Amino acid sequence: MKTELMLPVFALMDSDPYGLKILSGYDLTTPGIKWLGIRSSDLDKYEISEQCRLRMTEHDIKVAKDLLEEDFIKKNPAWVDELNLMLKTKQKAEIQALSSFRFQYLSETYLPLKLKQQDWI
Repeated sequence: MKTELMLPVFALMDSDPYGLKILSGYDLTTPGIKWLGIRSSDLDKYEISEQCRLRMTEHDIKVAKDLLEEDFIKKNPAWVDELNLMLKTKQKAEIQALSSFRFQYLSETYLPLKLKQQDWI
């Protein structure tokens, strides 16, 4: 898509250290992939309820801290900021948290808004 059709490639990941770890793997094979969401900064911005937020486990925290030491993370300050916010709040969320508003919120509201605002990293 990116090389032949010259289309941007976006990633929709869970807002947890593993989502960013997966994204970084995609970035190695698809340089320039854009992290569309869901990000730690989205939790307050989109008023994700506390019921839909999950507390990070000690293992989650360790993985996040380990990621902050990785060169491929350090090269993207916005990724670092999102990880630091995650560690500060000790909260994570799955993409499904967006369905707490209504079933089609992700496809009808969240994604169109993020794309229109060019709100990706």
